[in-house]
Amino acid sequence: MNYIEEYYNKIASGEIVACKRIKQVYEMLIDKLHNPEKYYPWVFDEELGNRPIEFIETFCKQAQGELGGALKLELFQKAKHQAVFGFVHKDTRFRQYQEVLDIRGRKNGKTTELAADETYMLVGDGEGSPECYIIATKLDQSKKGFNECYKMIQQSPDLNKHLKKRKSDIYCPFNYGSLQALASNSNGLDGLNAHMVTIDELAAIKNRDIYDLMKQSMSSRRQPLLDCITTNGFIRGSIFDSQYDYACGVLDGKIKDDRFIAFIYELDDKEEWDKEEMWIKANPGLGPIKKVEFLRDCVNKAKSDPAFKATVMVKDFNMKENSASAWLRWDELNNEAIFNLKEMGFRYGIGCFDLAETTDLASAKVLCMRRDDPKIYVIQMYFVPEEKLNQEETNKEDDNVPYKLWEQQGLIRVCPGNKVNKYDMLEWFKELRDLYDIYIPWIGYDPWHVDDSLLQAYEDEFGKDAMIPVRQGAYTLSFPMKELKADLIADRIIYNNNPIDKWCLSNMEIKTDINNNIQPIKGTDNRKRIDGGVSLIIGYVVLLDKMSEYENMV
Repeated sequence: MNYIEEYYNKIASGEIVACKRIKQVYEMLIDKLHNPEKYYPWVFDEELGNRPIEFIETFCKQAQGELGGALKLELFQKAKHQAVFGFVHKDTRFRQYQEVLDIRGRKNGKTTELAADETYMLVGDGEGSPECYIIATKLDQSKKGFNECYKMIQQSPDLNKHLKKRKSDIYCPFNYGSLQALASNSNGLDGLNAHMVTIDELAAIKNRDIYDLMKQSMSSRRQPLLDCITTNGFIRGSIFDSQYDYACGVLDGKIKDDRFIAFIYELDDKEEWDKEEMWIKANPGLGPIKKVEFLRDCVNKAKSDPAFKATVMVKDFNMKENSASAWLRWDELNNEAIFNLKEMGFRYGIGCFDLAETTDLASAKVLCMRRDDPKIYVIQMYFVPEEKLNQEETNKEDDNVPYKLWEQQGLIRVCPGNKVNKYDMLEWFKELRDLYDIYIPWIGYDPWHVDDSLLQAYEDEFGKDAMIPVRQGAYTLSFPMKELKADLIADRIIYNNNPIDKWCLSNMEIKTDINNNIQPIKGTDNRKRIDGGVSLIIGYVVLLDKMSEYENMV
């Protein structure tokens, strides 16, 4: 019996409690073992699958705790290695899987396992001049993995004898290989010829360019390996979310990709977070690697500390959240329902806009309802200066969101120069009125950012009584915000699955006064825009105030 079968049998018998996604991947692997003809030309070679396991347990030594002690992989790690390295082409014997996504709770042996894998790929994979890279958001993070490799090598007499630490890499003289730490903002990444790429904490990487670049850097290798190993994170709409959705598509059979394999350790339901017997679903190393007492203490603290609970849910149980201090949790704001504007037959809508940041992102919306339909439909458009897009091209550490892609998708309009043209927003409202026959009786706005000439232009188009000033502050916004949150949770707000709306809503934090009144604020990271959320709140203030009149219209 091999390790894949041993692990699967323990899952099937209930001895190991596993989540849906782990059951899916091991059911697929068992089917490949028992019915190889269905997966031609890929076959299982147990000897090749065991090679990295034997290398790690023979030559790699503990770099933490019991220094120099033998490194022993747990069953879940051995099963994973057999799966990744054991399935090969029947003729060439080159590996089938070239990309691995491994999502597991923190403190489940990620760093040590990655260091061992990198060392094996540098020394024992049979590749000439292998270039191995550890990638993270910051160089300090990637150097943690690199230093773990170096310490592991130092503790091993056999490895230390053959490998040499140089200024920026670890060099293997007998095959001309190298191992190096890089950051996602490193320069000069275009000329790499990677054999092994490890992306540590994929959830912390906001810009997918580094992923795309490193994947393409492996194109000339015979059997390259891209290994993304990570916990979940607070950054939504990132490369992590894209890869997670892709992995689920592969596991569900909706996407065919013979070169990709995912091991997703997570809770199946958020309600399982305080059930100790379920913790192993997201923490496969619970017990021998991650101490049960530590996790138990974290869960007990989280029960009385909501901010810390978000961290535990994300980092220990791999549940989706957006920020530990956010106004809305991801599951509260996320709504993937869509509608076709041309088919909805809207006749009246309530306009709103936010012009607080004319040098960055600005937002306009129209809220629409239909008779005998409780849902509120949001039509939106965002505006950004041309110079802002140019900055995004040259400065990858700016907002870290795909403005160019959003422009191509028609979600953003670009204004020439370095400021948003306030009158472009007026033109958009006129388009909705003239092209879609949506009459806009009221438009909410923050008077602090609207001058007399712009106000007059709106009044000339929509009438003097159309413009409704909405002053910012807890007195005006608290009740509408609470109502908006309740309606978002109830999936009553249909914003057409707009990614910019999601981004803005997930970034929004709140300030609470002594009377429990709330108002929106930005977090400490100025790159996290909230303009789309603010404009929606402004629209909600007007909607609640004018609801009786508006319902009579529709």
